[in-house]
Amino acid sequence: MSGSSDWKPKANPWAIAIVVTMAAFMEVLDTTIVNVALPHIAGAMSASNDEATWTLTSYLVANGIVLPISGWLGRVIGRKRYFLMCILGFTVSSFLCGIAGDLYQLILFRLLQGFFGGGLQPNQQSIILDSFAPAKRGAAFAVTAIATVVAPVLGPTLGGLITDNASWRWIFFINIPVGIGTLIAVSALVEDPPWAGKGEKTIDAIGLSLIVLGLGCLQVVMDRGEDEDWFGSPFIIGFSIASALGIGGAVVRLLTADKPIVDLRVLKDRNFALGCICTAGTFGTLYASAVVIPQLAQTVLGYTATLAGLILSPGALLLLVIIPIMQRVGPLVQTRFIIAAGFVVLGLSLVFSNTLTPNIDFRTLVYFRMAQTVGLAFLFVPITTISYATLPKEKNGDATALNTMFRNVFGSIGISLATSLVTERTQVRSAHLVDHLSPLDQGYNALVQSNTAGLLGLGRSPAEAATTAVNMIYQTLHSQAQILAYSDIFLFTSILAFALAPVALLFSASKMGGGAAKGGH
Repeated sequence: MSGSSDWKPKANPWAIAIVVTMAAFMEVLDTTIVNVALPHIAGAMSASNDEATWTLTSYLVANGIVLPISGWLGRVIGRKRYFLMCILGFTVSSFLCGIAGDLYQLILFRLLQGFFGGGLQPNQQSIILDSFAPAKRGAAFAVTAIATVVAPVLGPTLGGLITDNASWRWIFFINIPVGIGTLIAVSALVEDPPWAGKGEKTIDAIGLSLIVLGLGCLQVVMDRGEDEDWFGSPFIIGFSIASALGIGGAVVRLLTADKPIVDLRVLKDRNFALGCICTAGTFGTLYASAVVIPQLAQTVLGYTATLAGLILSPGALLLLVIIPIMQRVGPLVQTRFIIAAGFVVLGLSLVFSNTLTPNIDFRTLVYFRMAQTVGLAFLFVPITTISYATLPKEKNGDATALNTMFRNVFGSIGISLATSLVTERTQVRSAHLVDHLSPLDQGYNALVQSNTAGLLGLGRSPAEAATTAVNMIYQTLHSQAQILAYSDIFLFTSILAFALAPVALLFSASKMGGGAAKGGH
């Protein structure tokens, strides 16, 4: 036992952190980089946009299934061996996606890509946890923030640049050199500690089947719900019921089995359970805002995919500046206070973003995103660090798998809720605004007369001018209703951020870099 407790990696831990983060960065980037390429993929494959969306759904379904069982797969195969298999499989499937000849091939290869990609993030975190002493984990997780926080923000920007200037196929081909380099580096540097080697022999087939059913159907519901009219669709209702049965059955099975495929008992640790809650809220907000802002820019303001993506990029750069500053503050202030302050700052930034106007410019949108980034910079590293502070190292595999599952599942939920709420709130806001478009409203009549006079001056006939003048007003109403709907999304997410601030105070009293926290169980 003393040999296990004294174990240290032979290679430099920082070199290990960098190479495993490269693998995770490649995978996280692929969750968002494809979004902006969907119209190009649909055109090249002679498919509709709805059909092309299955390239996203297939990836998320396979990814969501593998995430919670990645710890078990690492125990069966050996963590390093499984990690190398995931990198190799992800790289090969990326190449296959790039050369796909039709949409069905692309969906199949994206399914494979998601399957292998699902093991990269949890194993990255697990390897870093075992490679660094508890006092240095905060600094190490600052490196992982590049993959988990910056990558999904850079994805739309990079995807837009590639698809606008080259071919959509290159969003997959760019993974190949990164994957090959990472495969060689991980093979040379990473090693398994005594407690993380190959050794698991049992397979809980029932638990595995329930996880596959529950999480697979949940990802389909989250990704396809908006397009299928949510619970107005028998397809979504059926998958929702299957998801509820699968997840409910999986929880019961995993809590009662002698050797469960995923050990849910790690959630008995207070710090880890709270960490999963805060992670879910943080990444739900991160992914929702990362989708909502470019969507606003493209659909309402008429920006190109590249320009919409560039709105997010300064925030990602600011994140890289603030995280090292936060690392200096960490040892001086209790981690729970940093997390609570981060949620308050995030909430205030979202209230600031609520001040949208129809004539908003590019610079103001960038400021909105940068303000949100300040709060996020004080959340990810402290939450991740304190989540594992009181867990036994033997539980790192299952814990990182569950934590990453919460991150990705609630990220998907955040995206789905945000996009559906935009539609719903646009309808609500339109219903409120349309009351003013009445012949009894003096302002409405004045605007109709003004528009009609301008159109008559352009040579339009009186009948055409009168009709067009009213249509122009209704177009303006729809645009303003959309702006108000996006404002509502920011307001709702700010309420979530403020609500999580007091939750953060329930963490154990500890400081980053101060060793393991006490009283986490």
